[in-house]
Amino acid sequence: MSSPRKSPYVTGPGEDVVLRGTVAPGFEEVREELRRNFTARNELGASCAVYLRGQKVVDLWGGWKDASTREPWEEDTCALVFSTTKGMAAITAAIAHSRGWLDYDAPVASYWPEFAQAGKERITVRQLLAHQAGLPALDEPMDPVKMADLDSLAKVLARQAPAWEPGTRHGYHSFTIGWYLGELIRRVDPRHRSLGRFFQEEVAAPLGIHFHIGLPRDVPDSRVARLDTLPSLQALFHEHSIPMSMALAFLWPRSITARTLSNPRVRKLSDFDSPAYRPLEQPAAGGIGQARAIARAYSSLATGGQELGLTPATLEALTAPPVLPSRGTLDVVLKAHTAFSLGYTRPCPTLDFGPNPRAFGTSGAGGSLGFADPDAQLGFGYVMNRAGLHLMSDPRARALRDAVYRCLARLSGSASRAA
Repeated sequence: MSSPRKSPYVTGPGEDVVLRGTVAPGFEEVREELRRNFTARNELGASCAVYLRGQKVVDLWGGWKDASTREPWEEDTCALVFSTTKGMAAITAAIAHSRGWLDYDAPVASYWPEFAQAGKERITVRQLLAHQAGLPALDEPMDPVKMADLDSLAKVLARQAPAWEPGTRHGYHSFTIGWYLGELIRRVDPRHRSLGRFFQEEVAAPLGIHFHIGLPRDVPDSRVARLDTLPSLQALFHEHSIPMSMALAFLWPRSITARTLSNPRVRKLSDFDSPAYRPLEQPAAGGIGQARAIARAYSSLATGGQELGLTPATLEALTAPPVLPSRGTLDVVLKAHTAFSLGYTRPCPTLDFGPNPRAFGTSGAGGSLGFADPDAQLGFGYVMNRAGLHLMSDPRARALRDAVYRCLARLSGSASRAA
């Protein structure tokens, strides 16, 4: 059998790469930093998009969408983005808040009475969306069949007891925050839509973006990039990947870290990029979409949210300083200092979004990133298919983000001199 013909997109350390797309004048450095991701940072396939004041200023893609077949990453290629999904899903809660269906400071049980079981009657929506509810792990093992049955899943979620006193600590609700938010949306939406359907009808359709929480079966496999990852244990102990305390906790099956990150249980991260998982609505970790879709959605939030019907009160809540747990910011699950608010990560030692403290977004396992910066009126999206090994702040995403802000600083300086 002959080896596949080498595509002009094929890259490795030191090789050049063909990048497609456009950059506006003044943002050329972002293109060169994306090129360096391929030549110096082991990128496989990726896309990056940036919107500024509602206008697209960066839309780039390159590399392979499948390492084995050497198919090039195309303009319409989508990829699994893991926890970058959380920020997209949280837009549904913001819409519900703006429409008066959801009060962030109301008890979850006021909308979902069954949630009050096992001492959860006083947990607020704000605490739930800030990973403070004590519900990062489920006692019942999950699998694709159970996750697909939303009614049965809701019963499992409702009877789970908190692992700590809600509001006193926080710990990354890796999968569960999406399931809890999904049921909350079903309860408050007058049409009782699932979160995935709500997102398509109320976010994706109005903005004209390709991002799915539950991949429709009519989306061909050829449009979705194949994820390339290391085996779980190899990634776990890779140098500079995650805090050693988190790695050690992961090896103790009864720890909150292991219970959170091992349910559902898979052999490696790429197992989630399979026919069993792609169609599932996993609002915390299963989104599949494009960088320009992520950037476009965050651009809407960064410029006031009028396209989505968001009110000034909702935008003020999203950008306000986070209400931190009473016992400090050390994450019980990740063993690092984190900050969360209303479904988003906020600037913290583990992940920041540039110079402006009102920015908010989420990153995904492996390296993807999306965020809004209302002060700069900026929306950013980065998607890739070679999983990196950093906890939240992947060097590839960080390099692109930093290049964007350097470009903004130069353009601001040029405007000042011209004035």
